[in-house]
Amino acid sequence: MADVDFIKEHLASHLDFPKKGIVFLDIFPVLRNPLAFETLITHLLQHITSHTFGLSSTKKVDVVVALDARGFLLGPIIALRLGAAFVPVRKAGKLPGTCISASYQKEYGVDSFEMQADAIKPGQTVVIVDDLLATGGSAHAAGELVAKQGGKTLEYLFIIELMFLKGSSALDAPVYSIVQSDD
Repeated sequence: MADVDFIKEHLASHLDFPKKGIVFLDIFPVLRNPLAFETLITHLLQHITSHTFGLSSTKKVDVVVALDARGFLLGPIIALRLGAAFVPVRKAGKLPGTCISASYQKEYGVDSFEMQADAIKPGQTVVIVDDLLATGGSAHAAGELVAKQGGKTLEYLFIIELMFLKGSSALDAPVYSIVQSDD
């Protein structure tokens, strides 16, 4: 897949970031190159229209949910191109109005995400988008928020998946990632 190779070529690796022993894959060089960014968005849309739509009886996605903050770089664009609603999942205390929350475990403690309480209607089909799947904790919390509102998560979409952390096993729907890393 030439498009996947093209996207991979634009990822940058940073050794020992954010701490010693970690190889951080940086998506920002992709975003700085308009052709690479368009290739990324087009690849995700092609996957959704050729695969994810088939997971829904309505053959469409009603809502694109994206995680704070890098998911926000992808989610609104994908939603707009699909004719779907965009719903942000944010850290606690960042959204106005009545919100629902879900907690998740981080390597150094517990954090929580929120979603506005009226953001998803029962029965709506949802894809959840973020840049990276590691342990799956934050994505799981987003899926929990979708389920609390009666939505159906069709699939989780990521640019990068850290396979050795087995984050997909924590999620309630299939996972699609463009780049799988064993580092």
